[in-house]
Amino acid sequence: MSSFSKARQRITALLDENSFVEIGAKVTARATDFNLKPVETPSDGVVTGYGVIDGNLVYVYSQDASVLGGSVGEMHARKIAAIYDLAIRTGAPVIGLVESAGLRLQEGMDALNAFGTIYGRQVKASGLIPQVTAIFGNCGGGLALVPALTDFVFMAEDAKLFVNAPNTLAGNKEDKNDTAAAAVKAANGSVDVVGTEEEILSEIRTLISMLPSNNEDESVADCADDLNRASANVAAGYADPSIAVSDIADDGLFFETKRACAPEMATGLIRLNGMTVGVVANRSAVYDENGEEKKNFDTVLTAAGCYKAADFVRFCDAFEIPVITLTNVTGFAATESEERKVADAAGKLTAAFAGANVPKVNVIVKKAVGSAYAVMNSKATGADFTIALPDATIGIMDAKLAAHVLCDGTAEEVAETAAKYDALQNSIDSAAARGYVDQIVEADDLRKYLIGAMEVLYTKREEFPAKKHSAK
Repeated sequence: MSSFSKARQRITALLDENSFVEIGAKVTARATDFNLKPVETPSDGVVTGYGVIDGNLVYVYSQDASVLGGSVGEMHARKIAAIYDLAIRTGAPVIGLVESAGLRLQEGMDALNAFGTIYGRQVKASGLIPQVTAIFGNCGGGLALVPALTDFVFMAEDAKLFVNAPNTLAGNKEDKNDTAAAAVKAANGSVDVVGTEEEILSEIRTLISMLPSNNEDESVADCADDLNRASANVAAGYADPSIAVSDIADDGLFFETKRACAPEMATGLIRLNGMTVGVVANRSAVYDENGEEKKNFDTVLTAAGCYKAADFVRFCDAFEIPVITLTNVTGFAATESEERKVADAAGKLTAAFAGANVPKVNVIVKKAVGSAYAVMNSKATGADFTIALPDATIGIMDAKLAAHVLCDGTAEEVAETAAKYDALQNSIDSAAARGYVDQIVEADDLRKYLIGAMEVLYTKREEFPAKKHSAK
């Protein structure tokens, strides 16, 4: 294998300069069936080792498509498994750089067992160490399960990810419906970030710098940002979390996950006073660089948004990352297709919040209405603090609708009932009087209040009844 192979170049670009230490460079394939010669498989098509990113230890494997197409055989998989074993023992993330033809046909059952070996290590590592996969070429067949079993997935714009190739699907053609394309996989939630190779490697470095190394570690960095600065864009930009959340975060950095999937629900990581915090936020608009609205969404929970958020909350809980929610929701999506699965999805999100024992803070930025509010990290499901902006509302339903149910009178009487209902049941002051809201703060002050909440909750300890795991 050339010292200048693409596989090695990617590792060099990813890691801190001169930090990579290779392991297993002399490993070659043992199989000789179908004229497969060991001398023709240097490193068996995968470079493995360890290095650092911003001084943080990581383990990495990078497949070399120039050696048997980067296909996975017995020794190839054994090298990856060995990296996982080291990572689990030392408590450090694993990053896989994937470009492969898939299963090595010449090795038959040994190659098939090799896939299972990698899967087993990934499941063992889940919740212990962060796992990241970047796809730069083909990732097909059984290899497609590898990114599915990791925590974060990055994909080059021209890469392919598939279990069954598009042209093998009955009635389908790649030129009409490329089910393996990066854009398709990102939209369905299989991929977090799509970009060029350079962009992907840079984004992985950013992500790793924000993540804890393992489930017993914590990710805290020095903070040069003013802890008491005003969050000047929150009030105007609450509809778009990329604006509001960035304004709250240290140095304006919001690493959004699954960006193209269910954009009405934003998930991602920020730092507050140097501490890594997970964010789940309802999105009702997307603004361009000039502040013009270019897309909008209903303030409802969708099935895809709930599944996306539930997975993210479970990840944060596994790695002791506090969670903040920015809530602006008025109900559930009401369409025939949504009705098939939205209850199940909302149940998953409710279970994720209620089952998480990390610090949890809910910020009601605009509306919190009905059962959808209860799903979004409400006090009833375990939020430690609930903060509301002054013009937010919280209640069981819209006052005008409630008035028509409660009052069978003239239009004037209905309007009067609606006003009374708003004051008694939908106002933030009323919710605060009942103990459902802990603090009402100005939008400009939100950053410092959230930092204060994180400091207070830093030593939080909460034990749940002993059980193997939740059934839902």
